[in-house]
Amino acid sequence: MEENEIIYGKNAILEALISGEREINKILISKTVHSDTKINKIKEIAKSNGIIFQFVAKEKFAEYEGVSHQGIIAQVSPIKYTELDDFLSYPHENDSLIILDGIEDSHNLGAIIRTAVCAGVSGIIIPSRRSVQINSIVEKTSAGAINHIPIIKVNSLMNAVEKLKKSDWWIIAADANAKDNHYDVNYNDMNFAIIMGAEHAGVSKSLIKASDFVVKIPMLKKFNSLNVSNALAVIIYETVRQKLTNNKIK
Repeated sequence: MEENEIIYGKNAILEALISGEREINKILISKTVHSDTKINKIKEIAKSNGIIFQFVAKEKFAEYEGVSHQGIIAQVSPIKYTELDDFLSYPHENDSLIILDGIEDSHNLGAIIRTAVCAGVSGIIIPSRRSVQINSIVEKTSAGAINHIPIIKVNSLMNAVEKLKKSDWWIIAADANAKDNHYDVNYNDMNFAIIMGAEHAGVSKSLIKASDFVVKIPMLKKFNSLNVSNALAVIIYETVRQKLTNNKIK
């Protein structure tokens, strides 16, 4: 990410303030914005932490036309990525990871991050190339959830998968042509990583070959059109259902 990162929207900025995971340098609020509960909370936390916030003319937001900034933006430090080795150095029991193979749409990535946090996923792995990176749209779409989950950026997804397998993680790839349904896998009593593929290309053949399981979401009509964020939600909440059923979540 660039050095002077911008996040926008009440939820994203409030979550960044509450989490304390990001260094916020300045908050700009349009003079046209009426104070509400979230704006007041943002001002309260900013003031208590010595963070500058200013009310500025709406023209200051002209360059952000087309995005739902809600009349508030914040200048923040870049997101801190987690190293895979550091992540694996912590104890894991019946934990889950999401591996994203070439996701291209920022809104999809933001939605996936939000779902992952809600479902208690332990981390998300993204490649450093040929994939959307964390940006202001991702942060806004995640509604601040990005500050509550480790984002692990790697140069090679294949190397990451091999390292996970050596650490006793099971690898599960989602593929529309798989024989097994996503609910046929028993997700209990193991650490597992679910690979979701790009919007059009899907999971690469090499990663499918390296996976322990390959699963699909059954489609009742010949209309295979779930986007990647929706598909991930379906699969990850089946894992949550199984854990709840087997008392693996307290």
